[in-house]
Amino acid sequence: MSDRTPPATQDRALAARQAYRVAIVGAATLKGKELKELLEERNFPALEIKLLDDEESLGQLDSVGDEATFIQSVLPEHIRGAEIIFFASEAAFTRKNWELARKAGALVVDLSYALEAEPGGAVRAPWIERELERSEGVRPPAQLDSKLAVVAHPLAVVLALVLLRVQKAGTLQRAVCSAFEPASERGRGGLDELHEQTVNLLSFQQMPTKVFDAQLAFNMLGRCGVKSSVALEGVEQRVLAHLEKISEGRVVLPSLAVAQAPIFHGHVLSLYLEFEQTVAATDLKHALEGDHISVAHEAPASNVSAAGQDDILVEVRADARHERGFWLWAAADNLRLAALTAVDCAAALARMHSKGRVQ
Repeated sequence: MSDRTPPATQDRALAARQAYRVAIVGAATLKGKELKELLEERNFPALEIKLLDDEESLGQLDSVGDEATFIQSVLPEHIRGAEIIFFASEAAFTRKNWELARKAGALVVDLSYALEAEPGGAVRAPWIERELERSEGVRPPAQLDSKLAVVAHPLAVVLALVLLRVQKAGTLQRAVCSAFEPASERGRGGLDELHEQTVNLLSFQQMPTKVFDAQLAFNMLGRCGVKSSVALEGVEQRVLAHLEKISEGRVVLPSLAVAQAPIFHGHVLSLYLEFEQTVAATDLKHALEGDHISVAHEAPASNVSAAGQDDILVEVRADARHERGFWLWAAADNLRLAALTAVDCAAALARMHSKGRVQ
């Protein structure tokens, strides 16, 4: 580029070299929509963002920035040229189409958990990687040849960050967690079924039960019906497996029970902590405070107050009987946290595979 090139032109050319062609597979899903909004909100260096999904979503009108666009099918010609591909689709759809992304040589970020067992991939949570580096001096393995990142489950991210922080206040002896899963973790189908159940129950009509195979409206479920595809035991296993991976074994793994709650969005959890020594509540709160955790807030921590928030909202109270015990009540926007982790993973992959120009 000539020295006489105007500065504005030079800036645009530099931005183009550092920008990426991005595709979102599953753009019509709840995770896909949240992800697209966050990419725009954070000014992610995207030269373009293609919106792709299954046959049912084709032709849906959407927008990228100020420009109107349509959701397209997942075809080789739509994948070709994409340098970062997010899979926000259902797991089966991800498994069906991810080979196209691999053949295209794209960096892949999986929000569907479908690619957990793929060679070369890694379950990642950049929030936790940075926390480990600050508090433990642990740097994540470079994995310079890896082009695949699987987004850690939001509950695993919440638990990892909270448990790493509380260890600053004292030696943790044990932890027990009851977590409440929102309907949005089951996608649009879960939201629609909870809504229809609520309306039909109030009007004394038969309730749909295709997703949960049980009444969820005005109800709590320790397990879903036998015909449901939702297995809460599987959620528990995934959360604990992800927690162990992203925390590098540096936290006390909690006993965990996940229940299906009659809420639309947001994870909430009740976490019991017992220390080996007496810990002051003020010291515990101080240890928790920092990036991504908000302890002091006006509204009670709930799935409603956490909606749209980047931070995990936490409340602390001492146990009524055990002087070394505390209860933490925490809430986080599950879709927001998944999208934040995905964007951070994409940025980390892009740094490892920096390029000189857009292909």
